[in-house]
Amino acid sequence: MKERIGFVGVGRMGANMARRLNDRGYEISRVFDIHSETAKKLATELDSQATNSLSDVTSQADIVFTVVSDDAAMKKIFLDQEDNLLNSAEGTVFVNCATVSPEIHQQIESACKKHGSQSLEACMASSINQAREGSLYLMLGGDETLYQSLKPILNELSTQMRYIGEAGKAGQVKALVNMVMNCNTAALAEGLGLGAALGLDLDMLTEVFSQTGANSRVLETDSDDMKDRDHECYFSAAHAAKDSSIANALAKEVGVAVPISEATACQYKKMVSLNLGELDKSGIAELTFPGRLPGDF
Repeated sequence: MKERIGFVGVGRMGANMARRLNDRGYEISRVFDIHSETAKKLATELDSQATNSLSDVTSQADIVFTVVSDDAAMKKIFLDQEDNLLNSAEGTVFVNCATVSPEIHQQIESACKKHGSQSLEACMASSINQAREGSLYLMLGGDETLYQSLKPILNELSTQMRYIGEAGKAGQVKALVNMVMNCNTAALAEGLGLGAALGLDLDMLTEVFSQTGANSRVLETDSDDMKDRDHECYFSAAHAAKDSSIANALAKEVGVAVPISEATACQYKKMVSLNLGELDKSGIAELTFPGRLPGDF
């Protein structure tokens, strides 16, 4: 008999993960989101039940996936004094997928142990379509025996997995993945923006980039969106700002200079300050292309 699954955080990623597991025959027993209408809509779609109680999620699930926005949200769902996931959590397993500071994963693991439950960090390096298709790339951190026991359900969500190490280590790797991705995205926006200012044909320029040392994964995923101003959100600028800041804080802790990442974080924070934080990360091109006015969005 397959485990009952609860979901906390059913935005773009969480909802598609829930849909995928539902397709694969798992019972999605409870869904919770701070936007209650979002949870109700998904619950109706999956023949599940939306709830406003985190304790209810735990009581009605064997495994709970959490896909929340940031450190504060993670602390709240696990450590809030009035209602949290650890109430009567003995025997429950929590799989935490959000990109948060590594020390938060460590704190949550420690809190879970005190309540007779277990946690695993399952950091994702993929986007919305991959969540729906079950082709996520997962970086796992925490107890390795727990990771091995969860492989059947993790395999339903991913085509590639890598066990990184103890709690917090997967979070560190995920922060570095996003740091480099965000730097590449910002650099591409500057290259294309400068090319546009020079009057170069941007289709020609991206072709040359693809055949030279300027090539990158984000050239494939973001260049057309930058040229066409199509910034439908797959990974938001606000999340890019947050994730680069996590990496920069880690660098500060160990005394490593990361000036490129710091500059990138400043650009994404500028997008947030201009109310562009919910654009896709490709929207950073709005700051670099000549003649574009951020107020247009």
